[in-house]
Amino acid sequence: MVHTILKYGRIAALAGLSILSFNSCHLPQQQHSITPAFYFWRSEAVLNAKEAATMLQNAGKLYVKFFDVAWNAPQQMAIPVAKIRFSDSTRNFIASHQIQIVPTVFITNETMMMLDSAGVINTASQISSLIDNTLKQQLPAASISEIQIDCDWTATTRDRYFLLLRELKQKSFFQGKIMSATIRLYQCKYKHKTGIPPVDRGLLMCYNMGNLKHPQTKNSILDPDELAQYTANLDEYPLELDIALPLFNWKVLFRNNEYAGLIQNLPTENLDKKLLANREGNTYRLLKDTVLLGYDLHKDDLIRQEDSNFEDILRSAKILKPKIRNEKLTLSLFHLDSLTLDNYTTHEIQTIFLSLH
Repeated sequence: MVHTILKYGRIAALAGLSILSFNSCHLPQQQHSITPAFYFWRSEAVLNAKEAATMLQNAGKLYVKFFDVAWNAPQQMAIPVAKIRFSDSTRNFIASHQIQIVPTVFITNETMMMLDSAGVINTASQISSLIDNTLKQQLPAASISEIQIDCDWTATTRDRYFLLLRELKQKSFFQGKIMSATIRLYQCKYKHKTGIPPVDRGLLMCYNMGNLKHPQTKNSILDPDELAQYTANLDEYPLELDIALPLFNWKVLFRNNEYAGLIQNLPTENLDKKLLANREGNTYRLLKDTVLLGYDLHKDDLIRQEDSNFEDILRSAKILKPKIRNEKLTLSLFHLDSLTLDNYTTHEIQTIFLSLH
């Protein structure tokens, strides 16, 4: 009952804010019908109270990474890793609130580089069987209408990856279901080189657009100016597109002016301590050797704080909105995690979901 009330509340809110704006010179922008969603990217599917409440307040659709497909060099084959495990409480939550689950599989580009045609066909069979078995064993009551494949393919691996997608579509388990594929920004911009995946829908990942490993990059997660350049011809993309926007943040570590890795779940206030680091913009320079929450940091290390800024998310949505041709689309936020959600108010999350309407 709670879910029903909230569900119709969301519909009312969307309808109430769906106001066409006119002026004397321009026709109104395309109005979109939005399905709000989240990504869930942990192998242990255990929703805490905040994550469950956020789903009930905002979305009824959840893209869940069921497993990764990685290349195993010793065995010279592709193998599934990081398989999902649903807790009883999460399984009951999904069933009782009729959450729409989209099984999602991440395939490393290395895997696509190493597989030959026979290996691609065999891997497609394994993927289909494992998704089917996971659902039967862990979510037997789930009704699945969409399956998503996620791969950072390139012009070099496109033929093998597209063969994999075609093989998957022929599997009986995939029959009658929508197959979607994630689209990186460069895959969208350089579509003539990377190709158009043979799927029913694409989901444009509007994040991770800058050079993470370059010390001069401002924010590799989300930069509206970069997004505008990547999506200048978005309206020409031949697939219907859904959209994913980021909520996550991280810190990027540089040592001797070279990329040294990502730092996650280290509160910024730990770096703001007196005599520990000098801050310039979103970059910290360590003044001495120290250990913070298990991270071994050295004097003169640089740490760049990167966030999914609320205002930048709205700016990005404003850039995307007039370029999306299809009326109906899913807007998914990455990702459903309480530590990430703590950086946003309930109103901000709801505003983001309304931003493409």
